[in-house]
Amino acid sequence: MIPVRPQPEYKGFEGQVRRPGQRFLAANPSPSSREFRNRDYWRRAKKELHRAYVRCAYTSLRIMGTRGTVDHFRPKVKFPHLAYEWSNYRLARAKLNNRKGDSLDVIDPFRVRSGWFILDCPSCLIHPGENLEKRTRDQVRATINVLNLNSGDLVQERSVQLVDFAMGKVPFDHLEKHYPFLANEIRRQRIEDQMRTLFAV
Repeated sequence: MIPVRPQPEYKGFEGQVRRPGQRFLAANPSPSSREFRNRDYWRRAKKELHRAYVRCAYTSLRIMGTRGTVDHFRPKVKFPHLAYEWSNYRLARAKLNNRKGDSLDVIDPFRVRSGWFILDCPSCLIHPGENLEKRTRDQVRATINVLNLNSGDLVQERSVQLVDFAMGKVPFDHLEKHYPFLANEIRRQRIEDQMRTLFAV
């Protein structure tokens, strides 16, 4: 995970999402998940959310097309007043959104700082960064666990890209565009030459 810069609310959000959402909440101040399902006005913001952020907030991987989902960083059932607020939305791959669920233990990508999450090479496992305060380290570790950032599918995806880069199949600017966390770690650790040796065939 790398820092995500909050983007401004788009022009039509007020009429498309907030106002109908507020009318619903005025009549139903504490909706259940089922009740929210029929008032999912946030879906109207999905295209603009993708346009604003492009990458999954939790994996930093570029989301192609409009396959991303609208994640409520603060869960809508626990924080209904934020259900229809642009500032509470994060673009996320569906499986990461599902893994996060209603957890309150995941660090907000808007608060993440460079170096909080680091990549071990060649294992491609993500770990807390070095010299973090205990509270931050615990939050980073909880985020890795809740989102299962070291699950086989994500590790495999990172590994394939790193191997392809090391073998010269993809240029560094491809990683910067589609896999910026990997690119940042290669640059930070200054391991390009080491990688080419490790993954040489």
